Amino acid sequence: MLNKTFLQAGALMALLGVILGAFGAHSLKAVLPVDRLATFEIGVRYQMYHAIALVLVALLNPYLSKRSLKIAGGLFLAGIFLFSGSLYLLACRDVIGLTTWRWLGPLTPIGGLCFITGWALLFIAARKNSK
Repeated sequence: MLNKTFLQAGALMALLGVILGAFGAHSLKAVLPVDRLATFEIGVRYQMYHAIALVLVALLNPYLSKRSLKIAGGLFLAGIFLFSGSLYLLACRDVIGLTTWRWLGPLTPIGGLCFITGWALLFIAARKNSK
């Protein structure tokens, strides 16, 4: 059976990714320096990659370990919030007045680690299922 939760989460994250991408390309271009705009775009790119990964997790639900998929999907979601979310805030920190929020920086690699662990878990689940 299809995992509707991850399908819905993936669709929502992709929808927000498109909206944020358009916002960055059209509205932030005028107010952010090029390096900060590039940071924002990296956040959008990884959000979109992992929105698709969430849809993949939903589609693989009938075929692989439900427990592994649930954890992988949760890690992909956490990664979107921590990795992409921190990049959005870091890129826009001057515009939205978060210049003193130094703790945002360490969230980015933690989110990246969530992505890596989610993909590793998906690989392991697929490998176990193929035997």
